[in-house]
Amino acid sequence: MTRPDADVLIAGGGIAAQRCCETLRRLGFEGRIVVICEEDLAPYDRPPLSKAVLTGERESRELTLRPAAWYEEHGVELLIGVAAKELDLAGRRVALREGNGSRHKAHGSGRCKGTLRYRRLVIATGSRPRRLPGLPLGGAVHELRTHADALALRTALRESQDRLVVLGAGLVGMEVSSSARALGLDVTLIEAAPTPLARALPPVLGRWIVTLHRAQGVDVRLATTVEHLAMRRSVAILKLSDGSTLSADTVLVAAGTAAATEWLAASGLGPSPIPTDYGGRTRFPDVYAAGDAACFPDPYLGERAITPHWEAAVRQGAAVARAIVGLEPSEPVPPMFWSDQHGQRIQLVGHAPSRCEIEFDGDPKGGEPFTAWISRNGLPAAALLVNRPDALPRARRWIAGAHPLSAEETLHAAA
Repeated sequence: MTRPDADVLIAGGGIAAQRCCETLRRLGFEGRIVVICEEDLAPYDRPPLSKAVLTGERESRELTLRPAAWYEEHGVELLIGVAAKELDLAGRRVALREGNGSRHKAHGSGRCKGTLRYRRLVIATGSRPRRLPGLPLGGAVHELRTHADALALRTALRESQDRLVVLGAGLVGMEVSSSARALGLDVTLIEAAPTPLARALPPVLGRWIVTLHRAQGVDVRLATTVEHLAMRRSVAILKLSDGSTLSADTVLVAAGTAAATEWLAASGLGPSPIPTDYGGRTRFPDVYAAGDAACFPDPYLGERAITPHWEAAVRQGAAVARAIVGLEPSEPVPPMFWSDQHGQRIQLVGHAPSRCEIEFDGDPKGGEPFTAWISRNGLPAAALLVNRPDALPRARRWIAGAHPLSAEETLHAAA
């Protein structure tokens, strides 16, 4: 049998892919690892794109997760500016195309060619921003997912003479609003839901975030959508559902993301994001998924869940590596995401139901650090930490005490 091009082929060059590589080598895996990076960059840290990169506090060279020498030393081959085009499950092949950059540069002995054969495949192609009908990108209209997007938006903000309009009060939209205010811009934040992060936070905590933004000069419009956008020279004119009209030099569409799995459409792999077990295994042998492209079991929900956050991608990439070498995953911990907005470090641990009981430790109205302990029917569910990073271990222990389902029970509940 012909030797495959990769013992482990990782489609995607984000944090899940990086942690999978690191964990494999740390666990003694000696096979050939090839990573397909769609962007014209080695794996880099994405969270700063909406914050420090926009404000100029961090430059591109500071974002890379590992120096080039690390890949050489650990025998990890990066295909740069190359994307997965199509998956042939029966033939264990991934067809390639040019990605966002076409240098076809490789760290190690990797190379670009029409297809790559694999022994094991890890799908870690992440997500892409959702597009809004009638709002084509280009000119004044931007999205933010990649390093190139961040540089283009940074240039637009520096050249802006009037106002930034942000469509969507998710984490990216709120972080960009905060960064733009730090640069001195007028900012309007438009959200279709009654409160920001409506799927993650109870309404009272969503309203606290609105208060934070309004106190910093952000014009927050809730339960509002854009009905029409027109360009007059270089200025965007937006007609809103509340009957008002806005003009803006720059518009950011931040309406959430969708798994970047369109290249799998003809493979028969299944729905998107891809359902996995607790080790990232899909229903096909030797095919794994991690990060935004995957739907992992969540023992704190008792079902599979999409967790499109940095820390989840880190843990899932490591879990896949452990599964590849035949080890069980590490003990589960309650999920967490964080966000920096207007000088506040905001962390949510666990899953906050919309109907819940909340006990505050500290005064949210006083501008001081506080914790919101969130329960449902008397059982710990989540905690919102504001400027209290040291409370994270305690919050996780408190939630873990609710006795999550085992991995097997979670998969049975999700079936």
